[in-house]
Amino acid sequence: MAIELRQQLKLTQHLVMTPQLQQAIRLLQLSRLEMMDMIHQEMEENPALEEIQEASPAEEMDKAQANEREAASDSDVAASEKEVTIEEKINEDIDWSNYIDEYNSTGKASFEFEEKSVPRFEAFLSKKESLTDHLLWQLAMISPTAEEKQIGSLIIGNLNKSGYLDTSVEEIARTNDFPHEEVEQVLFMVQAFDPVGVGARDLRECLLIQAQRLGADNSIVTEIIENHLGNLENKNYNAICKATKADMEDILFAVNLIKGLEPRPGLEFNDENSQYIVPDIYVYKVEDDFVVVLNDDGMPRLRLNSFFRNIVNEGGEVSKGTREYMQEKLNSASWLIKSIHQRQKTIYKVMESILRFQRAFFENGVTHLKPLVLRDVAEDIEMHESTISRVTTNKYAYTPQGIFELKYFFSSSINRVHGGEAIASASVQETIRRIIENEDPRKPYSDDKISQRLEEMNINIARRTVAKYREMMRILPSNKRRQL
Repeated sequence: MAIELRQQLKLTQHLVMTPQLQQAIRLLQLSRLEMMDMIHQEMEENPALEEIQEASPAEEMDKAQANEREAASDSDVAASEKEVTIEEKINEDIDWSNYIDEYNSTGKASFEFEEKSVPRFEAFLSKKESLTDHLLWQLAMISPTAEEKQIGSLIIGNLNKSGYLDTSVEEIARTNDFPHEEVEQVLFMVQAFDPVGVGARDLRECLLIQAQRLGADNSIVTEIIENHLGNLENKNYNAICKATKADMEDILFAVNLIKGLEPRPGLEFNDENSQYIVPDIYVYKVEDDFVVVLNDDGMPRLRLNSFFRNIVNEGGEVSKGTREYMQEKLNSASWLIKSIHQRQKTIYKVMESILRFQRAFFENGVTHLKPLVLRDVAEDIEMHESTISRVTTNKYAYTPQGIFELKYFFSSSINRVHGGEAIASASVQETIRRIIENEDPRKPYSDDKISQRLEEMNINIARRTVAKYREMMRILPSNKRRQL
């Protein structure tokens, strides 16, 4: 068989991800804060991109008034002006000698210059005191010796956010060559500091320290803390009553006192800042209809730099390399502006589609949430499911029912017992929460009983699914919800 070379033309299609397309896809999945950070970074790196500075209403009014004043002719101004004469007369009724003496005296009317200390800049800065700083300050107040100060600093430095000692006394003594008794004594001093219970090695010791501070040591309270925390957790008060041989009334009094103790005393000094959610889109109810409004507050309004645009379009006297650089920056800035507009437009279309599917939720609440998947919205607005997934990631909407992530409106369906329209899983969770809120605290519903109650409501759900939803909502089981 002969081997020969031939040339053939073949037409094929390939999906190529251009850098511009990659940027547009990346913009879709960014959150609002990430989006603003990216815009500010791009403005710093791309000189062809600039922000439109909007004038305030007061500035616009001043500008309009200035234009009106400039439009008036000099002849009209001259005609409108009148000669003003000022007649100065001295009032003879004033006793000028007393007036001058008053201001020359050293009384209240005299001017005194006092040098006042100006507050430092640091006085305007607020910082929450940490647990370590609070304890070190108390340690310094008791005038410790050099060794006690060093041991106390080591103990305080090994406390976690909850206020518990993460290491053992033996470890501190061995690694720093301190006597074991000395470390124990300093730890006892730290445990007497505020907040009460700090420096404990476990929950039992933390509660005992607080009970002792309340004067409840050597009582039924300490007996329960030392030996019956397991029964207390399971609310098995009969077992506690039988083991301690105490009356049920005394047991309940001790239990209520223990409930008032703080299991994590160091949390009040937690310095973690709360992250507040700024919604990307607002849904308002106006009369009988809903209005979707994009949140553009704080979002920079971008435009192309006129200097760059004029140089490229008019062909100024610049080198070829400079013109290519300016053209590249203009193309990048133009594509970024288009991508941002397309992102906002896509979010708006997705929110409108969600509003059409979940209108009952916006009007009546979580219990009226319907099953919805990404495919439903993708087919409604004629986009791909991956695009819908990127748009609904880390995006939040303000609604009449509260602030929700866009992914919240997508949930699986649960069938009815006797037929009918399926119900969303989030709606079932809300129904379970309401059933538990309205139960008798002395006889709480078990997961099986809740499943039966849901079946009476024509909701087909198994007991293990009820348990899964209850754990997702961080609701305790029935044996731990029971109250006497």
